[in-house]
Amino acid sequence: MDFKTLPEGRFTLRDVTVPACLVGQPGHLVRTDIGIDGGLIAAPGGTDVAMGGAMVLPCFTDMHTHLDKGHIWPRASNPDGTFAGALSTVREDHANWTPDDVRARMDFSLRCAYAHGTKAIRTHLDAANGQFRRSWPVFAEMRDEWAGKIDLQASSLAACDTFTPDGDFAELADTVATHKGTLGLVTYPVDGLADILRQFFDMAAKRGLNVDFHVDETMDASSETLRTIAEVVMETGFDAPVVVGHCCSLSTQDVSRAMDTLDLVAKAGLNVVSLPMCNLYLQDREPHRTPRGRGVTLVHEMKARGIAVSFASDNTRDPFYAYGDLDMLEVLRQATRIAHLDHSDTDWVQSCLATPAASCGFAVPTLSPGAPADLTVFRAREWTELFARPQSDRIVLRGGLAIDRTLPDYAELDDLMRT
Repeated sequence: MDFKTLPEGRFTLRDVTVPACLVGQPGHLVRTDIGIDGGLIAAPGGTDVAMGGAMVLPCFTDMHTHLDKGHIWPRASNPDGTFAGALSTVREDHANWTPDDVRARMDFSLRCAYAHGTKAIRTHLDAANGQFRRSWPVFAEMRDEWAGKIDLQASSLAACDTFTPDGDFAELADTVATHKGTLGLVTYPVDGLADILRQFFDMAAKRGLNVDFHVDETMDASSETLRTIAEVVMETGFDAPVVVGHCCSLSTQDVSRAMDTLDLVAKAGLNVVSLPMCNLYLQDREPHRTPRGRGVTLVHEMKARGIAVSFASDNTRDPFYAYGDLDMLEVLRQATRIAHLDHSDTDWVQSCLATPAASCGFAVPTLSPGAPADLTVFRAREWTELFARPQSDRIVLRGGLAIDRTLPDYAELDDLMRT
């Protein structure tokens, strides 16, 4: 097929490859036809386009990103590749996070995600040092500007040991509510965590907010805040959606203990998001020592218990992850390799499509007739072909029309990196 000459109007993509789970069939992949009419998926008709088995997916959902941190690496690189190095470097760089700086880097990141075929994004926004007062209004502007191209949500990012039921944290929660966001918290072992969580859930419930946690982002097996979150959710009856991200320490815990915790997570109805690229970069890093652990959480065991498991980009070219481009195909490809998703369930592709969309409350992507023809087309006919190459020649259709996939030039950000 010629990737540059898709017609407009009514047409049919003849002989495409799609994941069987997206069309309600068993197995891995099936060949089918997809009709497009008036920007929507429709019954086949109109002009035929021979696709030669090219793979088609709905556009992606990226449910855990950090658009406010993105692309600061040139001025704020991680000195040693560690989590502690990332944290201290970002805190120092907050001084540069003016509204104009945040806006420019967010827009750069969103253009990358859009070009790669992402339709919905949740970003976390740093709250420390009063940054939430500057970043949330910028996010609101970007959400309006990108409406119709990328659906945007935001979650606040604050440390659990800074939580108070009043003061700055209450102002943060009010800001989140004003901007129709999600209330977020980073959890790690601190005294009185269960009580902190009770008050946190109460704060969210009173404002009608969903919640999103960074959880146990460490290989220290003694870090069990995921377990505490599940217990407090069941104790309080908090019934809004709860997302938990990272959960790395599960991979180093005693198996029986970890499985018991996962049983609690399933009962509590938590939604998990794994960030395989960032965790591979940060976790188990020590100078002059080869890492032993991958950092990925127990995604197979979670999925087997009916827990909603997604994958997402996380950080992009900042001290927490030096690489990345908000390309969800790269995320899925790396997750497949890191977490051995191959030789496994046949529907893992939903971890970047329907599962994160449902976890966050975005519109669930589908190939059903009547759905928006927001699709990504790859020159690949099977999973090994899809994952073997970066698929830089993919086509992205929005409303049935091919978009301009030109990526922004890093040089656009040069002036911002001169501090």
